[in-house]
Amino acid sequence: MKKRFTDEQIVKAITRMKNGTLAKDIARELGVSQHTIYAWKKKYSNMTVSEAKRLRELEHENARLKRLVADQALNIEVLKDINSKKW
Repeated sequence: MKKRFTDEQIVKAITRMKNGTLAKDIARELGVSQHTIYAWKKKYSNMTVSEAKRLRELEHENARLKRLVADQALNIEVLKDINSKKW
């Protein structure tokens, strides 16, 4: 089961790690692997909660825009194929 953590929880865990709590202790409390804690640290290391929320929003928007571009490219290819055939 995949568990989603809020930006507040992630930033709080990273702050605790910076303050001296061991990564394995934090990972055990949250029910994630140590690798997840280190990945969060790499991604959210010097962010506030509002910056982390903004980052997540931008990632979602970027994914949506990439899907739109892919759909448009597919539509263009289909139209080119249709127009290239001689009826």
